[in-house]
Amino acid sequence: MKKTVSTFIVLFATVLVIGGAWGQPLPMAKPEQVGMSSERLARLGPALKAQIANERFPGAVVLVARKGKVVYFETVGQRDPATGAPMTKDAIFRLYSMTKPFTSVAAMILVEEGKLLLADPVSKYFPELANLQVALKETTDGKMTYRLVPIERPITIQDLLRHTSGFVYASNTLNEEVKAAYGKIGVDWRDVTPTEQIQRLAQAPLAHQPGTMWEYSLSTDVLGRVVEKVSGMTLSALLSERLFVPLKMTDTAFLVPKQKVARLAQPFAIDKATGKPITLLDVTVAQKNDAGGAGTAGTTGDYARFVQMLANGGRLDGARLLGRATVSYMTADHLGTIMPAIALLQPGYGFGLGFAVRKEAGVNSVPGSAGEYNWGGAAGTGFWIDPKEGLICVIMTQTVPGPAQRYDRALVRQLVYQAIVE
Repeated sequence: MKKTVSTFIVLFATVLVIGGAWGQPLPMAKPEQVGMSSERLARLGPALKAQIANERFPGAVVLVARKGKVVYFETVGQRDPATGAPMTKDAIFRLYSMTKPFTSVAAMILVEEGKLLLADPVSKYFPELANLQVALKETTDGKMTYRLVPIERPITIQDLLRHTSGFVYASNTLNEEVKAAYGKIGVDWRDVTPTEQIQRLAQAPLAHQPGTMWEYSLSTDVLGRVVEKVSGMTLSALLSERLFVPLKMTDTAFLVPKQKVARLAQPFAIDKATGKPITLLDVTVAQKNDAGGAGTAGTTGDYARFVQMLANGGRLDGARLLGRATVSYMTADHLGTIMPAIALLQPGYGFGLGFAVRKEAGVNSVPGSAGEYNWGGAAGTGFWIDPKEGLICVIMTQTVPGPAQRYDRALVRQLVYQAIVE
């Protein structure tokens, strides 16, 4: 009997240890222990509350860490303005384009395993994307027209990672021929199966010759399809096995299960600026495809673990996802002299393999160091990693997609940097 009780106690203790470690947050520290000021960081709260009062968003969660230690992890406002429920640290947010770094890391894991080369043509995996055409803009007798010409070289995996494929988002592109084709054919990242997505893209022209212009696009969604083809797994299954489980990101997925729906952060019902309803992706029902560019939802703490893994050079708490050299390569500028086709890439930034990359400390209107990299999501989420300062920040809100979010992120960024005192 004593042996049975002892065995039970050991097993129970083991469960407690494993369970406690499973959802373990990043270690905490006082700001002053890592060269930051508590008093200065406290300026974030009133600034965010002012944005809430201005009806920019109902609530927010902000996490700041330096040298691997969390120095600020606070909530403001409401998680659900319809019920008045307060914002919580474990609130789940629609990540939209903050899904792209997950897919990019998954692709680079396959590269490290020798299953994929960045120089591989995408047509190696999807032959229907081999003989695409490009819609070139021309002016004839003062009239703007488009002429279809063959692609000069194949789209590569690197093109998908750095958004130089020639694919676009119909809502953003200035190429009217491609915009019209996407609308007519039904090219999109949602409400299509993986097969339909590729087949429809194969029928539409590209906006640019591959490798010649940067345009934010469906490239990462196509990358997700490549990852599925190479791995033989759905993107959701692969991300779970290779990223979310090793990093103990227990609340990140393409589908929010019923038992967690109550934690889902919600936007205001109406956009104050336009008077129109705010409708965001329904992450409580399964989508037709695992959208590698926009489909996941997760918590601030989960995303901070992913970001800290990158800041650590590909490793967190003993789990190594990528080699240090690979992370350095991903977060270098891969554009060089390639210019952006749309005004989305901010001044002073290039683009790496999944991230915007700051090329110098100056030029941009917000503070940062050369080598800092970042990205954000359409519904009000964002992150950045500053290797020089040993700094990471994750910002989570839920609001209407649009350029006003740049102000929100810039506000948080300048208040975080002014808190660095050593």
